[in-house]
Formats: sequence, C-alpha cells, structure tokens
Amino acid sequence: MADNKDYWNKGIDSGNVKISEEVIASIAAIAVSEVEGVKSLSAGIGSDIAGLLGKKNLTKGVKIKFSESSVEIDVFISVKFGSIICDVAKEIQSKVTSAVESMAGMHVTAVNVNVTGISFDEEEKASKEKTDSEEE
Repeated sequence: MADNKDYWNKGIDSGNVKISEEVIASIAAIAVSEVEGVKSLSAGIGSDIAGLLGKKNLTKGVKIKFSESSVEIDVFISVKFGSIICDVAKEIQSKVTSAVESMAGMHVTAVNVNVTGISFDEEEKASKEKTDSEEE
C-alpha cells in the first residue's frame, strides 16, 4: 500500500476511510469537463508524451495536495477561443469544490485554475474563412 502522501485518511466510528489522490483527481477532472468553455485538461510535456504512447489518464492536468483535514486542488486547462477566462475559472472553482466536498466529504481549501493554452475550434476557423472569402 502507498504512504500517507497518496491517501487521505479519515477515522469514522466503525474504522478508517482512505481516499487516494487519483480518486479526488478523477472527481475534479469530471467536474472540470462539465464546464462550458473548457477545451481540455492539460499537463506538462511528460504527460503529453505518455498520451502519445497510449497511456492516457483522466487525471492529467489535476494535482492534489492533501493537508491534515483538507485538500488543495490545482487544475491546468486549455480554454476555447472566445470564452471569458475569469468566468470559466470561477465556474471550475465552484463545480470542483462542490463535487469533491459532496462526494468525498473533504474540505476544499482552494481550487487553483491555471490556463495553459487557448484552443481554436477547427470548424469555427473553417466557417470564418468561408465567411471572409464570401465578403470579398
């Protein structure tokens, strides 16, 4: 079994509950994916290379930091062009906090949103190019 860094422990009347970092990261990743304006979770180059090698991971782009009785979550995202980044970030913070607190019973001290890129939808680009050429 892993050390305490990989699991959050909570004593209850009938024993202990251990929740792994990966479970919390999965909950956060699903909550992020439900926010309008988020193109994808993104991670560093090591994760991108692992994805190319077929080792895709739902929790890429989510980092968890446990403390004694709470958790801090960092998410790294790419947003869709045209989205209002601050609004997207606030919604991510709200949804992730709500999901983790309700599903895991953990207090979330912070959800730090890191915008690492912006994504241009290929269909929008093609549509814009067609519209631009018709105007000429």
